[in-house]
Amino acid sequence: MAQPKVMVFAGSARVGSLNKRFAKLAAERLDVLGGAATFVDLNDYPCPLFDEEIEAQGTPENVLKLRELLAEHDGVLIASPEYNGFITPLLKNTLDWLSRPHGDTPGLALFAGKPAGLIAASPGGLGGIRALPVVQHLLHNLNLVVIPPAMSLPGAADAFDDNGALKDEAKAQQLDALCLRLIKAMR
Repeated sequence: MAQPKVMVFAGSARVGSLNKRFAKLAAERLDVLGGAATFVDLNDYPCPLFDEEIEAQGTPENVLKLRELLAEHDGVLIASPEYNGFITPLLKNTLDWLSRPHGDTPGLALFAGKPAGLIAASPGGLGGIRALPVVQHLLHNLNLVVIPPAMSLPGAADAFDDNGALKDEAKAQQLDALCLRLIKAMR
């Protein structure tokens, strides 16, 4: 059986983002555990703020590239930062663009039935947990199958060692368990 392909990205554009770091680690763990992960940095695919007038002029090139990537993958894993207890504008905008119909592909078709894993990291004590239900709700609306439970990483500024691994063994096991559930769901 072919390795299930997972598109992994963080809803953050910041170079030093803890959620990007967490997403990269999740991609590494997915590869080790039997998946084939592709880490996507949304900075490499800047998209305008979703607007139907822009869409009427033609889907932006970077949106088309992200659509192609999503179509090639069996599932997604998203690291969601928390801004004021909510998801980031970047994450919402990316998902809005990807959910639009294009050519012969109806809206939401790229998402339909794909498993999704959710993680969040924050330097604070809650680890981004307040945004996770919002992301989960949005992903359900997009017809993704969210694999429970999501994982939050509090104190993320000090959670990684020099090699990018999690210092806390229990948290490392929790991430591996989520990755394994996602791989199983894609199979």
